Amino acid sequence: MPFLQYKCKNCGKRFDELVKSYLDEVKCPDCGGETARDYAGEMYSATGKQSKKCSGNCKTCGGCR
Repeated sequence: MPFLQYKCKNCGKRFDELVKSYLDEVKCPDCGGETARDYAGEMYSATGKQSKKCSGNCKTCGGCR
């Protein structure tokens, strides 16, 4: 289960969320608004090591390496 970064489309809050899948719908913890994935910050592989090839966009990824 990955920690992913999100940004609220309503209030602009940025936060991390533990999800089962990158497809999970996540609501803002402050206002309950709709969120979008936020690809800022560093990405890490499933092993916990920093991944230089990871964009954070799981839809275009071939898997963590």
